[in-house]
Amino acid sequence: MRGRTASLAARPRWHVFRAIVWRDYLTKRSYRIGLAADAFQGALTLAIYFFISRFFGEPNSVALNHAPTYFAFAAVGIITSAVILSGTLDVTARMREEQLAGTLEALAAQPLNATEMCLGLVGFPFAFAFARALSYLTAASFAMGLDLLNASWIGVVAVLASASAAFATFAIVAAAIVLVAKRGETIAVMLVTLMTVFGGTVFPISTLPGWLQPLAHALPTRVAFDGVRNALFRGEGWTLDLLALVAFAGVGIPLATILFGRALGRAARSGMLAEY
Repeated sequence: MRGRTASLAARPRWHVFRAIVWRDYLTKRSYRIGLAADAFQGALTLAIYFFISRFFGEPNSVALNHAPTYFAFAAVGIITSAVILSGTLDVTARMREEQLAGTLEALAAQPLNATEMCLGLVGFPFAFAFARALSYLTAASFAMGLDLLNASWIGVVAVLASASAAFATFAIVAAAIVLVAKRGETIAVMLVTLMTVFGGTVFPISTLPGWLQPLAHALPTRVAFDGVRNALFRGEGWTLDLLALVAFAGVGIPLATILFGRALGRAARSGMLAEY
């Protein structure tokens, strides 16, 4: 038994990861009205900024990360931030649902380790947000005249995927907070929201006060926005952003997984898995 337990903890088994992701996909698919409302909200947000952008004159292309228009700059920021925010929010919401439905205790009782559990829980939300981002970019290109002629789609996919992995770190930490504090996910989501706002979602970092700009440049959200914009509008210059996000994910995910494992163990020992 000890040997089997040790092998379970050694490395994640990908069939377990796929099973949890598939379960979450089937759950998401069953709420079709929610899917439609989610798509409508994203399209509405893009439309609002599209009409706002029509009041602006010729933009400073350098300040807007070489975006041809303000709408192009804002649209990419909104779409990229949706991957970051919705992924994190969906994970914490899913964790609370597991607690309320009583399925979290049943899931934790299965022969899987903490790494498999937390990677499985973040897998579908970020994959769904990633796919939705690509669909929004396609829709904005065709319906709203977003110029993507110079885009490196390999770069776009690579940067968005690495951003999803990097910010899965925050989602795992938020899930750990939910396990212990029940309602603590609000703090994590607020932190990620602030990072997206000051990282350059809909306005250039250069418009911030001088004392705040160095902090904004250090945010991982800024790296994600710059990487996607460079890939879309220049077709180059995104490699360093990609490497930075991969490095962040490579360090952050293992540390967050350890934290999640300790939170899960504490919740199991104290009987908190069944509490809500």
